[in-house]
Amino acid sequence: MTRLVLWRHGQTMWNHDGRFQGQEDVDLNETGRAQAAAAAGRLATLGVDAIVASDLRRAVDTADELARLTALPVRTDARLRERYYGQWQGLTHQELAVRYPEEYARWRRFEPVDGCDIEDLDDLAKRVAAALQDAADLAPGGTVVVATHGGAAKYGMMTLLGWPRPVAATIAVLENCHWSLLRHDRVRGWQLRGHNLS
Repeated sequence: MTRLVLWRHGQTMWNHDGRFQGQEDVDLNETGRAQAAAAAGRLATLGVDAIVASDLRRAVDTADELARLTALPVRTDARLRERYYGQWQGLTHQELAVRYPEEYARWRRFEPVDGCDIEDLDDLAKRVAAALQDAADLAPGGTVVVATHGGAAKYGMMTLLGWPRPVAATIAVLENCHWSLLRHDRVRGWQLRGHNLS
């Protein structure tokens, strides 16, 4: 059976401040670096066979902590980037509620957001799921760790599992440096084995 670990990057100052990062390339802060080092120590015990990361620095730097412990290279894949949030990137939730009240309210209800140059959820889910499947194919029967982002992990995972979009409202986004564990076998396909693990 193949195991796939979807690992959210460590904290950044934009996470700390409640800013939408999207595809902005924001560095880990001191807390995030400590989180990544601690989580890497636990993940290394899983017997990791491959490491893949979004090409944004916060994900690559998180993955590098695991690479140091396993001596495995980190492969990057731009398809694992977070959802593109267009005009919202860099803004806080409070700022969005004032500047884009109707769009922000729809987003909070998991509804499509028109305008603001925000990536469509179906497009996000499909690109991330394809990247996750390609990552899993690097080590059939092994364990692959993918360092990515909260929204990307959630919607990519749901697509791999074949879950309909309304389920999204019932799934908590991964906390910084927490992970989801999926397992694949030839009979049952992908199964969720754990979520928001640490």
